[in-house]
Amino acid sequence: MDEIDWAARWRRVVEDRAALASGHADPGYWDRRASSFARSTHARSDEFLRVLEPYLASRKTLIDVGAGTGRHTNPLAERLEWVTAIEPSEGMRSHIAPRDNVTVVASTWEDAEVAPADLVICSHVLYGVADPVTFVEKLERMARERVFVMMRETDLPHPAAEIRRRLHGETGPRLPRFSELFMLLLQMGIAADVAFLKYPIMTRYSEIDDALADSRALFGEGWDEAAGQAILEEILRRDGDELVFDGGVALSGVAHWQPRES
Repeated sequence: MDEIDWAARWRRVVEDRAALASGHADPGYWDRRASSFARSTHARSDEFLRVLEPYLASRKTLIDVGAGTGRHTNPLAERLEWVTAIEPSEGMRSHIAPRDNVTVVASTWEDAEVAPADLVICSHVLYGVADPVTFVEKLERMARERVFVMMRETDLPHPAAEIRRRLHGETGPRLPRFSELFMLLLQMGIAADVAFLKYPIMTRYSEIDDALADSRALFGEGWDEAAGQAILEEILRRDGDELVFDGGVALSGVAHWQPRES
């Protein structure tokens, strides 16, 4: 596999996806989706925290890169001396619980100016990053003890992908996968430990308009509003006051390693 330039391959995957639909790259996307995203993820059992468990201690500090709605920041702040949450979306940041030992930084990771911490985590963030080498190198520089990066190996289980499959027989350009991250790390000289996690994915919406806006953003060019709504009404099920898409079981990997400079 030495002949493959994994950084260049990664960039092509990201750019091909971005050409189809800006979706997650739109700064306002996560502001609009914050409440639904919080409902979808906070109720999910979190095996990622079990991977972190052996490395946690009350005197340790941590940086949560792409903290989102605080799914990891909130519980980790109860276990650690300090957590710094990096999150560019105002809507997402509004769900991070205020605590005396949490600093929230309104920034992308690339632009964030923060002090190093014992642990640095990055969960489901790298999919839209065209330059993963620079991103990962900064993760390493900011970690004194260990870096953790989590990504899906399976495709994104999302209503937009199901709509595209039903309308066009395919799901469109994919996102980068964990296996590509692992090979990229090896090419960078990083031999990471790996943990694989399986968990169900349920995407929750407050109403059909919420699901339409989310699917429209990720579907991109060629979106058909009437057809999209008809399919959503078929594949979403009512759960109390929410509409739920069952994405099945996802397989994710966590690569974690001691920084080479430590």
